[in-house]
Amino acid sequence: MRNLPTIPFERGNPLEVPAAYRDLRAEAGIAKVRTQTGDEVWLVSGYEDARSLFNDPRLGRSHPEPDKAARLSGSAILGGPQGDIATEKAEHDRMRKLFMPSFSARRMKALSDHVGSLVDERLDHLAKLTPPVDLHAELSFPLPVLVICQLLGVPYEDREYFGGVSFRLGDMLDLEKGQAARDELSAYMAGLIERKRREPAEDVLSDLANELDDDGRIAELAGGLLFAGHETTVNRIDFGVLLLLANPGQRDLLIADPGLAPGAVEEILRMATPSLHGLPRYAHEDIEIGGHTIRRGEAVVLTPGAANRDERIYPDPDTFDIRRPPSDPHLSFGYGPRFCIGASLARVELVAVFGRLFQRFPTLRTAVPVEELPRSEGRIADGFAKLEVTL
Repeated sequence: MRNLPTIPFERGNPLEVPAAYRDLRAEAGIAKVRTQTGDEVWLVSGYEDARSLFNDPRLGRSHPEPDKAARLSGSAILGGPQGDIATEKAEHDRMRKLFMPSFSARRMKALSDHVGSLVDERLDHLAKLTPPVDLHAELSFPLPVLVICQLLGVPYEDREYFGGVSFRLGDMLDLEKGQAARDELSAYMAGLIERKRREPAEDVLSDLANELDDDGRIAELAGGLLFAGHETTVNRIDFGVLLLLANPGQRDLLIADPGLAPGAVEEILRMATPSLHGLPRYAHEDIEIGGHTIRRGEAVVLTPGAANRDERIYPDPDTFDIRRPPSDPHLSFGYGPRFCIGASLARVELVAVFGRLFQRFPTLRTAVPVEELPRSEGRIADGFAKLEVTL
């Protein structure tokens, strides 16, 4: 067995990306590394390489021979290959065409006033609590859950149930546990879809129930949307708060001018890296890039968090600057044909939060040092279990 570095690289401060990614990028560009499962993969940590490969039709989530595929982890959703190589592209295009109208930038913009009202309600609620307050439990988690529930047509009163299922789905150590959670979430969504056929409403599930007869596929995709539609935004709120607290000059700029919120959100999205797990892709044919040949069937791991700190693209890449010029968009939502369909929704939510939170609570501080905040260990998103603050 070759002696290769193992990813993800260890980090101390959760707000940082380990220097090992930068060092390996400088030494080798695209480099062979080993995953937690012991498999060899190509690590992509450079911005231009990542953007090129995000856009390369020769890479996919499916594998020519799935039983031989390298794995990143035991995650049921991001640990290994998904789908069938013969149908992946057509299936992806078909499903994207169905879902895109529900998450269009225009529709999300129309939603922004409503989301702002929801944020105001949560902040009113926070103001009534006795510090220290768990910001994760009182704002970061309930807000994205409420928004995605309303958009999809999922009962908000079921949040504890599907929150628990989502927690198990995010496990990256136990594949059977994660797959069981995925199946359970799909079954839950299938039940909702059947109900929408009898009692349609103005929501995404009702739209989809009338478009497709393949309930199993709809339920699987809807479950994925429910998971991704709150999980990633929850973590970005937590990390955004901590980045602003760690950079008081930037926080003060935002307090003085809440119109800077959109720029602050883009910088939070660029720098906040709840997960160093990476995104798996598999070569469907040989690919020449950066002086390397990625052979058919080999695994490629795209790491947006590291690419977003590429010093060749971003001046002072580890500096948090909410007025950073938007010349090179970050890769936190991916790029090209698989650009995240929920990007506009996430931006609406984050702008609503960061345009208001520190205006309302300018003296907000963490109740304990960042290194003492409890983490969610063993999950794809290495976020926080609690974020206790004083207001």
